[in-house]
Amino acid sequence: MDLESRGIPGGYVVSEQFREADEAQSRALGFEALKVFVRHPIQDRTDEEMAAIADGAFAGCVAMVVES
Repeated sequence: MDLESRGIPGGYVVSEQFREADEAQSRALGFEALKVFVRHPIQDRTDEEMAAIADGAFAGCVAMVVES
C-alpha cells in the first residue's frame, strides 16, 4: 500500500491457504493489493516442484509490475 501510494508498482505472492486472510486484510485496509496465489504448501517441496510453482506464477508476477 505504501509503495502504491508513492507510484511504485508492486504486489505479493501468497499461497492459497492465505486467501481468506488476504481478503480480510484488504477489507480492513480498504485497499486491494495486486497478488498472485500459488499452490499450498510451499515448505518441503522439491526443487522441481518449486520451479513448477515459480513457472506457473511468473506471468502473473510480471503482470503485477507491468500492468499496474
